[in-house]
Amino acid sequence: MAIGVLAVQGDFAAHAETLRRIGVNAIEVRRSNDLDAADGLILPGGESTTMLKFIEEENLAQSITDFARQGKPILGTCAGAILLARGVYNPAQASLGLIDIGVERNGYGRQVDSFIAEVETVIEGGPLEGVFIRAPRIRCSGPNVEILGRLRGEPVLVRERNIVVATFHPELTEDDRAQRLFLERAVAFTK
Repeated sequence: MAIGVLAVQGDFAAHAETLRRIGVNAIEVRRSNDLDAADGLILPGGESTTMLKFIEEENLAQSITDFARQGKPILGTCAGAILLARGVYNPAQASLGLIDIGVERNGYGRQVDSFIAEVETVIEGGPLEGVFIRAPRIRCSGPNVEILGRLRGEPVLVRERNIVVATFHPELTEDDRAQRLFLERAVAFTK
């Protein structure tokens, strides 16, 4: 199995390292044809407007949308969550619209307001450590969005069909359960 990681900017290297640590091949994705060998895709944290500009310049939006429509799993973390959301606010920006959520950019504040907190989750093993760096907040979600993790009652880890979104950075901790949840979908897809 091979998982693509959008390698434009941000923490894509940390995601690739986590994948390797749990025995999964990581592929850096910079062009549409890089997706051909991928069984799943991770859109990492970073600066969503920079990543969106790159996606548009490289005509990756349609390829990512087609990838999702084939049922292949996609994980978006922090800025990746913004890119995947149906609606983006504060300020409004374009997105791929692949999961029925609305997110507020920098929902907890600026860089100086970043924090680490326990995320209550339905994933076996108890709370997850969540690293929130200029993190978005999920302000609304559609009826088919499953809430998998909460911080102070608010959703921070959600899934709709083959799309999983975390508003935090699971790749910056030693706990790989969020990635394994995503990989379960990738394994199911390849069978």
